[in-house]
Amino acid sequence: MATETHDAGQAAADMAHGAAQGGVGMPQLDFSTFPNQVFWLAVTLVVIYLVLSRVALPRIGGILAERTGTITNDLAAAEDLKAKAVEAEEAYNQALADARSEAQRIAAEARAEIQADLDDAIAKADAEIAAKTAESEKAIAEIRAGALESIQTVAKDTTAEIVGALGFQADDAAVAGAIADRMKG
Repeated sequence: MATETHDAGQAAADMAHGAAQGGVGMPQLDFSTFPNQVFWLAVTLVVIYLVLSRVALPRIGGILAERTGTITNDLAAAEDLKAKAVEAEEAYNQALADARSEAQRIAAEARAEIQADLDDAIAKADAEIAAKTAESEKAIAEIRAGALESIQTVAKDTTAEIVGALGFQADDAAVAGAIADRMKG
């Protein structure tokens, strides 16, 4: 037991002596353990390399490939949708143009029908006006003829009275001839 105490005491003294001289300090800087540290560094790097190359990097590569595929598919789908949108816009524009031309055709037909109806109504109105004008002219002619007869009758009677007032006898045939000549112009 004495030797054990002596060895423990000696070890403690050596440590104190080494600490005082700046000997032991950090184990990483102890040159006597460099080969062991280099060995474990190499083993650790090999293990990290194997884990990364066999597990982590294939997973990351798979994710990147999946993302690349997804992006490519999304871009292709976007191109398809863009092409469909362009086709839909062209179809819309064509339908709009067709609708406008159809509306113009219908409007032209309606104008033609309205013009035909208007022409018929104008023709009927013209015919009615012509008929009324003919009736009016006939009535005016009758009134004029009646007025001329009345004028001739009044003129004969007046002439006969004037001639009688002057003391002469009026000849009806001569008075009628004079009035007829005067009426002609």
